[in-house]
Amino acid sequence: MAKRKVAVDDDDEAQDILSQHSKRARTADSEDDIIDHSQHPTRNHKGKGKTRQVDSDDDEEEEEGPNQEEHNEEEEQRFEELNGEVIRQRLEQKRNTFGGIAEHGIIESIEMHHFMCHKRLTFTFGPQINFIIGHNGSGKSAVLSAITVALGGKANSTGRGSGLKSFIREGQQVSEITISLKNQGEEAYKPKEYGKSIIVTRKFTKDGSSSWKIRSKEGKVISTKRDELSAICDHMNIQVDNPMNVLSQDAARQFLSASHPSDKYKFFLRGTQLSQLSEEYDTCLDNINQTRKVLHQKKQVIPDLRTQFKEASVRFEEASKAREQRFKVDELKKELAWAHVAAKQAELQKQVEEVAKAQRRLPKIEAEMQTAESQFKLATEAVKQFEREVSELGDIDHHIKQRDNLQEKMRLNRGKLGKFKNDEKQMNISLTALNSSIAGFQKRIKEEEDRLAVDTQVKREELNRKLEVARDAVAKADQANKDLLEAKRQKIAEQESVKQRGLAAEARKNGAQERIAAAQSMITQCKEKGQNALAPYGRDIKAVLGQIAQMRWHGEPPIGPLGMCVKLKDAVWADLMRIQLGSLMSAFAVTDARDRPQLKKLLDHYKNNHINIIISERDMFDYSSGEPPAHVPTVLRVLEITDPFVLRLLINQANIERTVVAPRRLDADNILRGIPGGGVAWAADYMRVHRFAEGGGQSIKLNRIPPSDSRNMLFTSSNSASVLSTWEENLQNAEDEFKAAQTEAYQLRQEYQSIAREINGMTAQERSLYDTLRAAKQELTSLQEEAKEDMPADIVGLQSAKEEAEAEKAHIMQQFEDAIGRQAVIDEEQNVLLTELNKVKTQIQNFEDARGKVLKATEDAAANRLTAQSNQSHYAKKLEDERKKVQALEVIEKQLQEEFTIWTTGAEEYCARVENPRKVDLVERNLESVQKALKERERRHGATVEQMTIEVNNAKAVLDNAEADLKSLSNLNNALKKSLVVRLTRWQEFRRHIALRCKVVFQYHLSNRGYYGKILFDHVQQTLQLKVQTDDQMATQGRDKDPRSLSGGEKSFSTICLLLSLWDAIGCPLRCLDEFDVFMDAVNRRISMKMMIDTANASDKKQYILITPQDMGNIHVGQTVRVHRMSDPERGQGILAFA
Repeated sequence: MAKRKVAVDDDDEAQDILSQHSKRARTADSEDDIIDHSQHPTRNHKGKGKTRQVDSDDDEEEEEGPNQEEHNEEEEQRFEELNGEVIRQRLEQKRNTFGGIAEHGIIESIEMHHFMCHKRLTFTFGPQINFIIGHNGSGKSAVLSAITVALGGKANSTGRGSGLKSFIREGQQVSEITISLKNQGEEAYKPKEYGKSIIVTRKFTKDGSSSWKIRSKEGKVISTKRDELSAICDHMNIQVDNPMNVLSQDAARQFLSASHPSDKYKFFLRGTQLSQLSEEYDTCLDNINQTRKVLHQKKQVIPDLRTQFKEASVRFEEASKAREQRFKVDELKKELAWAHVAAKQAELQKQVEEVAKAQRRLPKIEAEMQTAESQFKLATEAVKQFEREVSELGDIDHHIKQRDNLQEKMRLNRGKLGKFKNDEKQMNISLTALNSSIAGFQKRIKEEEDRLAVDTQVKREELNRKLEVARDAVAKADQANKDLLEAKRQKIAEQESVKQRGLAAEARKNGAQERIAAAQSMITQCKEKGQNALAPYGRDIKAVLGQIAQMRWHGEPPIGPLGMCVKLKDAVWADLMRIQLGSLMSAFAVTDARDRPQLKKLLDHYKNNHINIIISERDMFDYSSGEPPAHVPTVLRVLEITDPFVLRLLINQANIERTVVAPRRLDADNILRGIPGGGVAWAADYMRVHRFAEGGGQSIKLNRIPPSDSRNMLFTSSNSASVLSTWEENLQNAEDEFKAAQTEAYQLRQEYQSIAREINGMTAQERSLYDTLRAAKQELTSLQEEAKEDMPADIVGLQSAKEEAEAEKAHIMQQFEDAIGRQAVIDEEQNVLLTELNKVKTQIQNFEDARGKVLKATEDAAANRLTAQSNQSHYAKKLEDERKKVQALEVIEKQLQEEFTIWTTGAEEYCARVENPRKVDLVERNLESVQKALKERERRHGATVEQMTIEVNNAKAVLDNAEADLKSLSNLNNALKKSLVVRLTRWQEFRRHIALRCKVVFQYHLSNRGYYGKILFDHVQQTLQLKVQTDDQMATQGRDKDPRSLSGGEKSFSTICLLLSLWDAIGCPLRCLDEFDVFMDAVNRRISMKMMIDTANASDKKQYILITPQDMGNIHVGQTVRVHRMSDPERGQGILAFA
């Protein structure tokens, strides 16, 4: 290679080049070894020629690159004297020091499978010095070949084969190599991805295929591309194809013994990466010379372009007479341009006013929008407040229970009163018989008295008259008492009738009130369902489904609510299905039990604590065998289920495939009797019928769903508007019935109270009549005793019999009075119970009234909210439309503004502003007349003034552009050439320092054996020669000795010294050497080994892998040295033993 120009420019480019190629060619192992060149004077060289400066107008230069320089031995000697001593001092300073351990770029371990002679071999390398020893044929060199192949090196660079197939063990099809590279410290390669180690695995087969796997320390595959491996090696400065880094047996032997000085020089350049830089600079120089030739060809075109410009200028001068007229045309065109600008400005101003007018409407609409939003928020808060009030009202179950107890007591009392009526009937029959007997006795007594009337006629007549008066008084008093009792009984019967009618009216009123509450609740739910179809299933079910879709689940995503997949074919079964299947319709299903806590937490978050979660695998079983005959209606047959999985869930949970449905309990029982084995049926009259297989059965009343329960919206029509209309009609009918029943109940209550007052008056009158009757009976008894004294024995007997009958009659009457008293007590108790019952009913009614008022207020608030929402939507749409209108106007305004700006810019570029231009049509007419005259003149000249102007301008522009391009490209090419000269100078400086360091280090290592020698670099002739003088030669011959004349041990030792000096000049963290001591005697080997170990210890962050077939028993090794001993060669072995 020709010697480069060695002039050094004192600028920053040298440092840039050094930094850019720091991983290819380094002058020392540390920054301390870089010599400061700025302290030395710049050398002035004499060469065969000098580089000529490139003029901006003339770049005629020779094709050669920078001129070669003559060899100046004196200057080289001064350079070596000046810098060599510094290098020696630093070598002495490092003699007893230990270098640091590399944090990245060294090999931690290697593993080979079916590679060359090894079936499986594993090494764990130390961070500094590694010796691999073993007998010949044990496979030591395979380790270096494996390192080269695994790290992307070429197969032929190992010297052991021309292709990867040759490395596969005999009889095997696949081979694999795994290398672990250390990756720590601040300069680690992608530490977040790879960690503290990068594991590279290369696998290749007999058919020629090859692949890489680059993994992290944890074993995760990060990449399979060779580009990634190249990036790793480049980052860590590993150069496996560089013979200086991995020196095989053949390469070492050729370099040490048989190579020519020029080959050694090429080896030196290649190992230090200087040849690569040189080749790249040659390529740059060739490109610069080629560019110079192209610029020279373009320069020949300039005269022709100047001629064309001159000819165009002559033609343009010929039309100079038309310039004045052309000037007038130009002036009119200028005025026309600004006339168009003025017209566009007027149009823009009009559009701006329209935009401003539209924008002024926006605040008013926005204010109305805000008012509507405020009203909507207030209405929403009102609805929530009323809903809270409804919730706070609680329930009245204890009042209903108390009412039922009172009604049961009154029912028992009515039974007692009925028994009293039966007893009264029996007493009436007995009284009739006694009255007949008494009448007979009286007739017989009268006959006897008539017979005895002769003796005591006067006395008897007087007594009889008194008796008759007394009897008449008793009869009248008794009749008055009976009439009063009959009137009282009729009043009591009338009161009972009024009471029953009042109770019926109250029942109708309560029923109507319940229907009102149910209708109001259903209307509210219908409206809610109209806004949210998922409202019947729970709170914020839409948000729950959205969260389910975003969350991750162990099994399939939860399915639900199940009711979304279920429809009712006939609405007649709607109430029955709501009662029996309502809770299942809002349920969710999961296929993995681990998903239940997560789903439960989600449902609880949205306050859906009541929703059931079913855990079931997706089992699509056949259920047809469990169904009854086809003519029997079942729950499954009245439902339409769109999801097969949901269908089977309902079968498992509710046995819908075998549960019968019927209109009435009796129909359900008859159907079950016709099914073998019985079964279960649901009746539309709210009964659950169970017929047992062994006979017998039972019926259970189903609990109705409260009106406020959200399940009432299940299985309703999909047309919410029609359902809402139906319930609103039901609400109106119930309210009308409630008002009528309330009015009737009030009237009957007033009538009942009036009758009660009349009955109380009759009771007082009854006591007075009873006293009168008792006095009359006492008077009659006294007269009868007086009459008996004067009567004969027969009359006395008859009179006694009559008195006994009358006594029995009186006893019956007393029983009757006692019964009437007990009946009065029961009636009084009934009145108390009725008062309490009315009080409880009043409380129930008050609760229903309060709840009705709150529900009515809730409904009104909901209607207000709906109205506010409608207003909000209206104003939102109106605001959106108005904004779109404003945006459209603004777009037009923007377009007009852009057009105005473009037209103004174009007019300004065309000419200066023309103030107060005339209107466009007037200017156009003037311009047209002038242009006609100008065209007539141009027709006579053969071309227009404009065309001739364009022709001149084009010719001028082409000429100016060509000259400017030529000048700029010439300057650029010259600048590139100067830059290349500077870079080549820096390259020569690198080469000088590397060569000097090799010389000094070589001499330093030879001195360990007592030898003296030197390396002769001839950069002009591109040769490298070694001169070595042993200790005996210095005493006898006194001259240097060619390496070929040295003994085997001396030659090997000298070679090791040379290799160590070259290693000192490269920056790769890895040094590999194979069988370096083959020809050494014991003394040279011992000294060489010690020297290599000391050098390796002093090296900073370098790893050495040295292979030798010799034993190391007589070599002292320290803690930094790791020795791996290979087993004797056995081709069929498994894992080789090593120490």
